[in-house]
Parts: sequence; C-alpha cells; structure tokens
Amino acid sequence: MPPRQRYPHSPVSSTPRTGIASLVVALIGLAVSAYLTVEHFSLGSSLACPESATINCQKVTTSHWSHLGPIPVAVLGLVFFTAMAVLCAPRLWELRALDPVRVAGAAIGVVTALVLVWIELFRIDAVCLWCTAVHVCSLVLLGAVLWTTSAIRADSAPARV
Repeated sequence: MPPRQRYPHSPVSSTPRTGIASLVVALIGLAVSAYLTVEHFSLGSSLACPESATINCQKVTTSHWSHLGPIPVAVLGLVFFTAMAVLCAPRLWELRALDPVRVAGAAIGVVTALVLVWIELFRIDAVCLWCTAVHVCSLVLLGAVLWTTSAIRADSAPARV
C-alpha cells in the first residue's frame, strides 16, 4: 500500500482523527467557558452546581480569585478556548509552523488549570464542578494536541528502508 499523502485538498481526510478530537475538546471547553462567562455577568444566579462545604460553584466564581485584574477568569477561558478551537481547525493542522503554538497554548492551559485548582483547594476551600470541567478539557486538549502533532510528524517522516 502506498504511503498516505499528507494534506491533500480535503482537510478532514488529511487531519488525523486526534486533530478532529482536539477541535471537539476545544469546542466543549469553549461552551463551558461561555456558560461560566454568562453566569459571571448574570451574577451567577443559575449555576447548576450543588452547594456543599466542598463543592460550591457560587463561592468559587464570586471569590476575589475569580478575576485577573479587572478581567473575569471565565472570560480568559473563553478567549483561550476560542483561540485553541481556531488553531485546532482541520485546515490549520496543515500549517506545521503552528505546531509549536498549539503545543505551547495547550501547555499554558494546563499550567493555568493547575494553578486554578490549587487556588480552589487551598485558598477558596471549595471546588466548582463547571470549572473542573474546563480544567479537564485543558488536560485532554493538551493530550490530543501532542498526539496529533506526533502522528502528523510520523506520517510525514521519510520512510526507512
């Protein structure tokens, strides 16, 4: 069987499934971030999250830690996942020059998520389930980006004889 030609005219057929997976994960993160942003600006009146000593979205999303300066963290998540969704679009996987940008962006998302989890656990003393969904999306997105990048490199590497 001849080697698969990389990046023919159809972006979906040329993008590994993990590339599509990275887009789907970025879109899920975008949707949850959009929900958290709407909740932030509607004063969090309808967060579908149980309120207990440990799990309390309202406490997390209204704490003074929920802003970076004047910008709500939810808006930063919205910007991050929008950028990552664009970078993970099938057509843009064709641009190898964007590989380091995708990897760096996804890695920054994971580091940010780790910092936010630490703040939830040790500063706010509460966990937001919606925020946790965003944190999980960041981690899965990094995995999908790394996997896709390595699959593309393996496919485009010269064959050893």
